[in-house]
This record gives sequence, structure tokens and C-alpha cells, in this order.
Amino acid sequence: MPDAPADSSVAGARITRLRLLAILVLLALAAGIAQSQRTPSSAGPGQQTEKVEFQLARVIYRTMGGGGSRGFVNPWWAIDYPGAEAHFLPALARLTRIETSKDSRHLSLSDPELFNFPFLLLQQPGRGRWNPDEKEARQLHEYLARGGFLLVDDFQGDYDWDALERVIRSVVPEHSIVEIPSDDSLGRIVYNLEERVQIPGRRHVYEGRVSMNGEPHWRGVYNDRGRLFAGFNFNMDMGDGWEHADDPEYPAEMTGQAYRLGVNYVVYAMTH
Repeated sequence: MPDAPADSSVAGARITRLRLLAILVLLALAAGIAQSQRTPSSAGPGQQTEKVEFQLARVIYRTMGGGGSRGFVNPWWAIDYPGAEAHFLPALARLTRIETSKDSRHLSLSDPELFNFPFLLLQQPGRGRWNPDEKEARQLHEYLARGGFLLVDDFQGDYDWDALERVIRSVVPEHSIVEIPSDDSLGRIVYNLEERVQIPGRRHVYEGRVSMNGEPHWRGVYNDRGRLFAGFNFNMDMGDGWEHADDPEYPAEMTGQAYRLGVNYVVYAMTH
């Protein structure tokens, strides 16, 4: 075999270095992705109970995949975290006399600590993502019967609604899901929200369409005494209204509406 050219060893070394560099870049990229995909539960926030008058509780549920923005890739149950809480909770403290936490608490429906929190937020249950098991459904039923409040936000379209309706009917089969009347005290307790305004998701705004796959609906479940104990923001994304409060491309009037609706929900839940 003839001798290799003299510069072949240099070329081989260069190729080796390039391969090594490529591997290092891929490792760094993978580490960055892993860091961005840390769930709030594994990252630390959301695990502390704050000794204040009101701390929002996010419901953790089993799910595959997720989404997010601003460098955060969260599971579906934490889709707008931490931006939504970072904007809404200080606004709630400023707009009311409620002593409010700095962060939300993240809990599964089987957690016994659930009963220490008067208000649960559950996001992105669509596509059948939220499927509580028997123990979770039983504890949620007890939680609601004892006076807790559940708010479900950010889902749209008939398929999403059908999936949610099946779950709610299994949790509280003795009660019916109804449209919340425009003159209900929920719409007047702090802010007058008798005029129903759809709160769009950020992507709908960016795509040039404010509506979300149909007309908005404010639905809920009342107990036998007429108290609303569960609310469903259907074809709406209140969480995006909170999260993108400082986004110049998201309509300020929609953020204002999201704040007002959130304040009304919390004050209603705390006083009824």
C-alpha cells in the first residue's frame, strides 16, 4: 500500500477535533434542554406552603409532554408557570385586601394537604390529559363538598369539553354543569363582568385571531345551596392573560380582563 500523504495526519486530527466539538455542543444543548424542561416540582418552586391568607394551589396531574414560553418547558398542568403567578398574585394583593403568597403551591389531588388551600387552579385538561384515578376523584369530591373551589382554565373545542365533562360528572355526579348566569354574584362581587369578554391565548393573538375555536363559555357547578364551587373557562385562556401582562404584543385590555376575572373568582371563593 502506498504511503499516505504527509498532511493526512493533520487532516485526521482536524476531523477528530471537529467531531469532539460537535459532541460537546450536543451535550451542552442536551443539558440546556434538560434544564429548561425541569418541571416546577423537580425544580423546587411550588413546594412551599406560605403562611398567608391566600395561596393559590395548582393541581398536578399525570400527563405526557408539555409546552410553555420564555424558555420554560413545563408539563401541561404547569403550562403558564411561573409567569402567570408572578404577575397575577402581586396584582391580587394590590387590587384587594387579601394577604397573598408570592408563589403557588403545587399539589396532586391525592395529597392530604389539599384541604389547607381554598382555591385550586387546573390548567390545560384538554385532549383527555386530565384523568384522575378513583382516589383522586374521591378526594376532590370531598374537597369541593367541604367548601373548596376548583377553577379549570385554558381548554377549547368540543373534544376538550367532552373530555372535561366526563371527568366532572364522575367527580360530582349528584350535580349538574350549567352556564353561569351573567348576573351571578361571581360577575359582580368586585368587578362588574356582566359583559362577557373572551380572553384569548397568546398564540391566537399572534395568529391574528382573537377568538378561540368557538364562543366563550363561563360554566360551573353549584351545590344545593346555590354556591358555585367549580368554574370552567371554556374557549378561554385566562392564564395567558396573566402570564403575558408585560408582553407588548398581547392586548392590555385582555390582561385587564384576565386580572378582573381572576380577582372575582378568588374573592368569591374566599367569601362563599
